[in-house]
Amino acid sequence: MNTNRLRMKDLCAETGLSRQAIHFYIQAGLLPEGDKTGKNMAWYGPAHVERLRLIRRLQEERLLPLKTIRALLDGDTSELPEAQRNLLAEVSSQLPATFADAPARDLLVADAVARYDVTAEELERMIELELVTARGAGAARELTGDAARLLDLWTQFRAAGFSREHGFIVDDLAPFLAAARDLVAHETQLLLARLSHLPPGELAPMIERALPLVHGTVVHFHTAAIRAVFDAGRKNRNQE
Repeated sequence: MNTNRLRMKDLCAETGLSRQAIHFYIQAGLLPEGDKTGKNMAWYGPAHVERLRLIRRLQEERLLPLKTIRALLDGDTSELPEAQRNLLAEVSSQLPATFADAPARDLLVADAVARYDVTAEELERMIELELVTARGAGAARELTGDAARLLDLWTQFRAAGFSREHGFIVDDLAPFLAAARDLVAHETQLLLARLSHLPPGELAPMIERALPLVHGTVVHFHTAAIRAVFDAGRKNRNQE
């Protein structure tokens, strides 16, 4: 099945959710609407599949209420209990600025197209998938936050051979975003459940020290999983 363009029935099959449940998540603001091509027709993509799987995990494995899930997915703490909001705010105020805040490197869409291996259409798709954020319209439309970092990585992917001719599209980045959000939701729940008794002045440096360790752990498991795939391939080939 081509998971880059899914009808509603395909989205249901991919996620194990009913049409009614998916529409409920859309209405609740947990899931973006599909690309509508008619009154009763819309296309969905990898970002929708990954977001729905994440919502199910947070509901079924973490037992989180929907308003908390939405807060975690959107980076909006307003729906969290007041004590938890206050803790996160105090911890954030004590983290180094380079860690707590995304670098402010706003970039005009036209400049991004000229500087990186990305088209205006691909940038709009990135915005739609929430891979980058933007504001404004027309010639004044600009990407916000640290979009330049992602565009630089995307350009390097292109240069490494993952080209349009080989079928690679910006939608392929959506699972990485979903995985990162899943991990951050898990980390936030661990922090609030196990460390909320610590004073912010003690908790902030712990988080700062843990970040490179988390990154290293992710790289370790990702590398090990890739190695396992190729090891299995070699074993199968040797058995032939």
